[in-house]
Amino acid sequence: MLDKLFRAQTSTLKAPSDDLLAALNGPQSVAGKVVTPDTAMRVAAVYACVRILSETVAALPFNLYRKTGADNREIASQHPLQVLLHDLPNEEMTAMDFRTQLMAALQLRGNAFSEVERDRAGRVRGVWPINPDKVWVGRSETTRRLVFEIHDNDFRSLTPERIWRVAGLSTNGIIGLSPISQAREGIGLSLALEEHGARLFSNGARPGGVLEVKGSLSDSAYERLRKVWNERHQGGANAHQVAILEDDAKWHQIGMSAEDAQFLESRKYQRSEIASIFGVPPHMIADLEKATFSNIEHQSIQFVVYSLLPWLKRIEQSIFRDLLSPSERREYYAEHSVEGLLRGDAKSRSEFYRNLFNVGTLSINDIRRLENMNSIEGGNEHWLQLSMAPITQPRESTSSGNNNA
Repeated sequence: MLDKLFRAQTSTLKAPSDDLLAALNGPQSVAGKVVTPDTAMRVAAVYACVRILSETVAALPFNLYRKTGADNREIASQHPLQVLLHDLPNEEMTAMDFRTQLMAALQLRGNAFSEVERDRAGRVRGVWPINPDKVWVGRSETTRRLVFEIHDNDFRSLTPERIWRVAGLSTNGIIGLSPISQAREGIGLSLALEEHGARLFSNGARPGGVLEVKGSLSDSAYERLRKVWNERHQGGANAHQVAILEDDAKWHQIGMSAEDAQFLESRKYQRSEIASIFGVPPHMIADLEKATFSNIEHQSIQFVVYSLLPWLKRIEQSIFRDLLSPSERREYYAEHSVEGLLRGDAKSRSEFYRNLFNVGTLSINDIRRLENMNSIEGGNEHWLQLSMAPITQPRESTSSGNNNA
C-alpha cells in the first residue's frame, strides 16, 4: 500500500532491472538470442571494446583542481575529494577499480550510479557503486525533484544529494540509453554466429556426410554404427583421423554450404560493426585489416578526441554537479589529463616541443614534466627568439636595433 501511494506521487523515468524483465519475456533479437549486458560480454568484440574504454579512462591522471587566478590552477591536494578521485574512493576499492566499473556500467547499461557518503558538514567521505539494474528513478510530483529507489538487499530511497550519477547518450538528459539494448540485433547476430562456429568445429569443421552400406541395418546395428563413427570422428580433436570402414561401407562427403563457408566473413563484419557502436577504432580490438603504420597514430588520436573525450566530460561535469557544493563550484573542478595519449612518436614530439619553446609557450621544465622527467634548476624561464620583426619594419632598422641591443 505504501509502495502504491509513493508511486502515485512520482513519475517513472527508469524502473529497475529493465533488461532482466525484458530477457524473461523471450528472445530479444531476430537471431533468437537473448541479449543482455551479461550475455553481450560473451561476444569477444563487446568485451574488448568495454575493456579498452573502461581501463583507458580509469588509467588516465584524474585530479581535482583549485583556481588560483584567471588562468592558473593547482591540484587541490588538501581537499578530501582529491583523495577519493585519485587514490581511494572508498575503503574497499582503489580509484582504478572504481573508475573501471563506472565506465563498464556506462558501456553496458548506459548509466552509472554511486551512493555518496557524507560527513555532518556535508563533505564527501566516500562513494560506493550501485548496480544500475537495481535503481528506480522517478520525479516527485510535489517537489519536482528526482527520487532514487535502490532495490537491492535492503530497499532504500535516496535524495539527489546522496547519489552521484553519470548518464550516457540520452533522450531526456537524465537517463542514458543502453548501447546493448540499442544494438540488440547486431550483438544477437554475433552470439548466433559464435554458436554456429562452435557447432561447426565441434563436428570436425565438417557439416556432415553420408555412410553408405549395402542392404538394410537393424536398429541395433544402426545405432552401433552411428555411435562408433561419432566417437571416432566427431569433434575438433578427432579431425583428420583415418576412417576404417567395414562390410563394403562407403563414405560420401557432403560439401560445405556457402553459408558455412562465409560465416567467418560475417563474424569479421560484426566485429567492425560492434567497434563502431562503442566508438573504438577496429585496430584496437585486433582488427588490422584496414590499418596501416601510417594511419594507426591518427586513429589513436581520433579515439581520444571522438570516443574518450565525451565520456571524460560527462564524468567531470557530473562531479561538478553532484560532489561539489555550490560554494566549491566557484573554486574547484575535476579534470582528466589526456596529453599522454595525444603524444606522437619521438620525432613528432621533438618538433612540437621545439616550436612551442621557441615562441615562449613552454619552458624547459614544462617539457621535462610532459616527458615525465624531474625539473632542473633554472628551467622555469621562458625564452623567445628575437630574429623576427614585423613586415612593415625596414630591414636596416631591424639590424641596427639588434646591434644597439
